[in-house]
Amino acid sequence: MIAEVITDVSAHPVDRPFDYAVPDGIAEVIEPGSRVRVPFGNRKVLGFVTGLKEESDVPASRLKPVDELLDPEPVLTEEMLRLADWMRETTLCFEIDALQVMLPSALRAKYEKTVHVINPEKLPHELAEITRDRRVVAVKEFGEGLLPVLKRLASEGTVSIETAVRQRTNIKKERVLHIIGEAGRLDEIRGSLPKIASRQAELINWMEEHIGMSVPSKDVMEATGTTRATLNALISKGAAMETEEEVYRKPEAGLMPENGGIPGPLTDEQATAVGTISGAVDNRRDETFLLHGVTGSGKTEVYMQVIRQVLDQGREAIVLVPEISLTPQITSRFKRRFGPLVAVMHSGLSAGEKYDEWRKVQRGEVKVVVGARSAVFAPFRNLGVIILDEEHESSYKQEDSPRYHARDVAIRRAEEHGCPVILGSATPSLESYARAKKGVYKLLTLAERAKKQPLPEVQVVDMREELKNGNRSMFSVALAEAIRHRLDSGEQTVLFLNRRGYSSFVLCRDCGTSVQCPNCDISLTYHRATERLQCHYCGHEERVPLTCPECESEHIRFFGTGTQKVQEELHRLFPEARVLRMDVDTTRQKGAHERLLRQFGDGEADILLGTQMIAKGLDFPNITLVGVLSADTMLRLADFRAAEKTFQLLTQVSGRAGRHEKEGEVVVQTYAPEHYAVELAKDQAYEPFYAIEMGNRKRYAYPPFYFVTLIQFSHEDLMKVSEVAGNAARYLSGKLGPDTVIIGPTAAEVARVNNRYRYQCLIKYKKEPKLAGVLTDLVKIYRSSWMKEGITMSIDMNPSTIS
Repeated sequence: MIAEVITDVSAHPVDRPFDYAVPDGIAEVIEPGSRVRVPFGNRKVLGFVTGLKEESDVPASRLKPVDELLDPEPVLTEEMLRLADWMRETTLCFEIDALQVMLPSALRAKYEKTVHVINPEKLPHELAEITRDRRVVAVKEFGEGLLPVLKRLASEGTVSIETAVRQRTNIKKERVLHIIGEAGRLDEIRGSLPKIASRQAELINWMEEHIGMSVPSKDVMEATGTTRATLNALISKGAAMETEEEVYRKPEAGLMPENGGIPGPLTDEQATAVGTISGAVDNRRDETFLLHGVTGSGKTEVYMQVIRQVLDQGREAIVLVPEISLTPQITSRFKRRFGPLVAVMHSGLSAGEKYDEWRKVQRGEVKVVVGARSAVFAPFRNLGVIILDEEHESSYKQEDSPRYHARDVAIRRAEEHGCPVILGSATPSLESYARAKKGVYKLLTLAERAKKQPLPEVQVVDMREELKNGNRSMFSVALAEAIRHRLDSGEQTVLFLNRRGYSSFVLCRDCGTSVQCPNCDISLTYHRATERLQCHYCGHEERVPLTCPECESEHIRFFGTGTQKVQEELHRLFPEARVLRMDVDTTRQKGAHERLLRQFGDGEADILLGTQMIAKGLDFPNITLVGVLSADTMLRLADFRAAEKTFQLLTQVSGRAGRHEKEGEVVVQTYAPEHYAVELAKDQAYEPFYAIEMGNRKRYAYPPFYFVTLIQFSHEDLMKVSEVAGNAARYLSGKLGPDTVIIGPTAAEVARVNNRYRYQCLIKYKKEPKLAGVLTDLVKIYRSSWMKEGITMSIDMNPSTIS
């Protein structure tokens, strides 16, 4: 038997299956989708079996055998192997990258070089001292200085250097004590104990109360205050038996506070949506539904009703959410409804926790997965529905290879399983809404809030007028008064700011110099907590200068507004207010999102201040005020989606207020109150916004009227990267059709990152049948030529942003 294996080597010449002979010992158990260890060149590497056959084009004498089968059960289904092929073709990635992204990081290979001593008597003294009679020693124990000696000894046959392939994270096990079921036998053991063995006697008494039970050993020791030595003594006497058993790590600390009580009856709109989607579930149609519902319209309840139907049919469901901060609340809602059938998958879990959640899915122990983007690859075998909540979010697009979009993967998987996909949003992406208008997706609308509450009253404040009236505070008079009213009435406020840190940048008022990152063409951000300036692109840090680095003036000041600065201003204006700050800096630690949301939900804070992560998903009954401090930040970006993102963000954050019995109010502060994205977000007027924005997109030939592909190059030498980008643009122009537009090459918006200059080309097209083949050829040129010169090239089909 021959196994076709994709090896764990990301390189163009080896991006194909290699044939290996299957040893007789594993021929009956090896399957496509299994991981194997195989010889590759002069080392051993991880590989994935993608197929089995009886004959090979390679002569039998040259076929190497599979070294080891790592999985008794395949880690990838045949459907997912087909999905990997599709991803390789559509995202132009290596197949090994597509296979790896489907699995938890725990299953990826960890390579360790080891020295195997063959003739210990021939070892030099300095090496013999390190090995100390061991036959296998890790190479890293010898240090770099002894590597030449090891290489010489390996050529002489004194040692061999081998690469061990190990799994990154192992199954967690714990010791379990199984107490014998005979009281008489325990009495005999107690009678044989010497008088000084009082601790053993006490433990025997405890065992008599738990005859026949199996209890984790650590729990026994905690409950009885005994030691390992005492426990071992009784085990050796036959009072109990101890085994090591597999256990799952527990990723969540508990459920979030309930916010809505028992769900009421469905509204007419909800019932219509559920009925329509149910028809696709029953008939196993791979139909895509766009569920467009205003904030608070009960989209989550529609999801739950459909999932209940899917589970009743013995099938499974995937629910994707865009932000890790949404996961605690939405997970709690699903766990309350579906109990232990729910698994959680997102980046906030440790590698071991992700591995355990993945194994629950693979073993069929759970039926619902709730998670972020990568949860779309949950290894279910009988999917009944896939749901993308907040489908418009850019975080569903992976920014490095493989550059897939979770929506596209979901639709592809749905075709295989014969199940519907639900795309839910109050502010759908223009691409999705256009597809719904054309009938590619089926549009379902929830125009009213589920509990018939009115949408919150939105007040737009022109900050230019505030400045004219002498108010230089970051809070308008209207917002400050609204916050004071909530503090007096015991209600809660959410304040949204679209950035983190203390101030945007540090500027000299005399010469106008801002403190720049030495590695990137971007200003450094001031962080008050550490009194440091940081680059959010390359990680560079430095101390805050006391004088201008250019003119040495002392008139150097912080400009802009960050979350830390807002928090200080809140403490100054409202010293009695309890403020929680939720941004990237305060949520670095594991479990921080859940802890902060739990505190806010429990009423331990009056004001929740945060960045984008609080703009959506929050659902607490006591939030009656939402303040947006800088509504137009994104409108200043050089991004054709800037207006769309601004409208979506303002609509989403406004929807956090007044979702239950209490009426809500929203105060939006902006320097561009006349912009249509701000004006229409005030009334959650999606249709008028869609009409205006589609007109602009058509005028300037952007999606959804055109497809775009972004090709980016980087190198330490500006002239070199400019030359290669120019060559690429000329190559594309000569190969693609006359209606396809090549823009560039031009410098990227941030032209230098980590001391590498960035140039890019943008391809715009309506139909371009040659594109996939031409880009594949371009990749071949890159890998055979430009890569050797230190150029890096990335291709992003349908990028979420162009910068």
